[in-house]
Amino acid sequence: MSGSAWGLLGLFLWVLLAASWPLGIWLAKLCRGALPAWMGKVEAPLYKLAGTSPERSMGWAHYALCLLAFNALGVVAVYLLQRFQFALPLNPMGLPAVSPDSSFNTAISFVANTNWQGYNGEATMSYLTQMLALAVQNFLSAATGIVVVFALIRGFAARSTAVLGNFWVDITRVTAWLLVPLSLVLAIVLVGQGVIQNFEAYKEVTTLEINKFQVAKVGADGAPVLDDKGAPVMEDTQSTTQTLAMGPVASQEAIKMLGTNGGGFFNANSAHPYENPTALSNFLQMLAIFLIPAALCFAFGREVGDLRQGWAILAAMTVMFVIAVVVITPAEQTGNPLFTPLGVDQAASSLQSGGNMEGKETRFGINASSLFTVITTAASCGAVNTMHDSLTPIGGMVPMVMMQLGEVVFGGTGTGLYGMLVFAILAVFIAGLMIGRTPEYLGKKIEAHEMKLTSIAILVTPILVLAGTALAVVTDAGKAGILNPGPHGFSEILYALTSAANNNGSAFAGLSANTPFYNLLLGVAMWLGRFGVIVPVLAIAGALASKQRLPATVGTMPTHGPLFVTLLIGTVLLVGLLNYVPALALGPIVEHLMLWPAH
Repeated sequence: MSGSAWGLLGLFLWVLLAASWPLGIWLAKLCRGALPAWMGKVEAPLYKLAGTSPERSMGWAHYALCLLAFNALGVVAVYLLQRFQFALPLNPMGLPAVSPDSSFNTAISFVANTNWQGYNGEATMSYLTQMLALAVQNFLSAATGIVVVFALIRGFAARSTAVLGNFWVDITRVTAWLLVPLSLVLAIVLVGQGVIQNFEAYKEVTTLEINKFQVAKVGADGAPVLDDKGAPVMEDTQSTTQTLAMGPVASQEAIKMLGTNGGGFFNANSAHPYENPTALSNFLQMLAIFLIPAALCFAFGREVGDLRQGWAILAAMTVMFVIAVVVITPAEQTGNPLFTPLGVDQAASSLQSGGNMEGKETRFGINASSLFTVITTAASCGAVNTMHDSLTPIGGMVPMVMMQLGEVVFGGTGTGLYGMLVFAILAVFIAGLMIGRTPEYLGKKIEAHEMKLTSIAILVTPILVLAGTALAVVTDAGKAGILNPGPHGFSEILYALTSAANNNGSAFAGLSANTPFYNLLLGVAMWLGRFGVIVPVLAIAGALASKQRLPATVGTMPTHGPLFVTLLIGTVLLVGLLNYVPALALGPIVEHLMLWPAH
């Protein structure tokens, strides 16, 4: 990596640490309900209206049922808003109803915090749908992930209890006192950087460039004019205008990043200059993606009574993140080796960026694009500022692997930490087997029941990814979406299922996925990938909460030092990644070997 790439990475990690530490203190207070009195007075009418109160705690099963019902209602609401947007206000362009299969896919996508988009945002969704359906779910899906990790943290911190808190209270507090204030501040800053925020109709503007092209000549009767061979007669024309989409972008952009949602207002997502206009806005968006996941690590350490535990989890995440950046950046800086024999100059110089700039914005360059790519796929964000389909084979494999690890490298808001804690439970279980002791983590014995639930939580997504990929490549409907046959086409399908089942939402984008087959397949993968993990995690939290917390002894394995960090990283890589090695060998690895043939 170049010096500038190391400098950008170092600056990012330093600012992330400085910003996430104080936020972790506030998250710990939210988790235990230690809020100022005035906040309680503001909340009280909401709880009264909902028929609940902060004093009414729930067992894990009750908590899970409320969470599932709440999110199922969200799917219905988002679906209906898309289907009836043609008759609703704030639709200045008169956009029609979204198709049933696309509405189904998008409704599940935004509720599951995946934000997979098989449609062109500015040409499909009205302003009302963008705000009331998509932006609202950006808040609620992010809050859902955070309340799940709150429940798991309480399970570790509790001393023999049957309850984990109140779902309705948790979701209200996380939304009102965390996500809304942070999003408001970030939205204002983004507007200052040039991100648009309005309700105007799309603008027809005059451009500096005259675009010349040919169109079919039309007769007086409106029918195409044909030559003696029956072919349409073409005539030259030119255009000096361009349509620029408008809309309330900054408000959605802020929660899109802070909630690790990733759904773009525009089809180009964070590569669009109205979503991400400057180098500073790009840096702030990267920071926003990791901010809450990193802060939750510090909140975890505070709530279990040992800050070192939070630092250990954060250290494991950071090591894997840095390795990924170190792999993808040189791969993109090297460029395409097949261009070298053709005399193409790919070296960086004062006149050109160099390397593989295909699909990248020149205002960001390779360093910021590569860093953004790792951040958005290490977290369950999925926002993109570069075309992942145009990455080199190794460069494209990095974001795929980040997702296939279960997105525990910082991960989504809440999902990253509870996913990593599941791997931590597995790591101490493996260590216990090696030394012949009953495994413990944070004073809680890890027994057969917890390990069964842990296995389910870890295996759900690989089953969905691999089974879904197999189904897509053996059916005509699945193969019909492939535009790039061969290893790259397989990679596109594998990436799509990986992204959906792990609730990321980014895509290689070379796959035609807005079809009934893929909308249904990916919708099912997104729902099961989200809640098929959440329910076992809540069951683990309930099981741990009911156990007495044992004091540490001389025989207790330390879970805060370098040895445990190494064990945890090894467990994530071996267990999380081995499932996918054969599939990766058929896709990006083969494609890489095709670019670098033996001489």
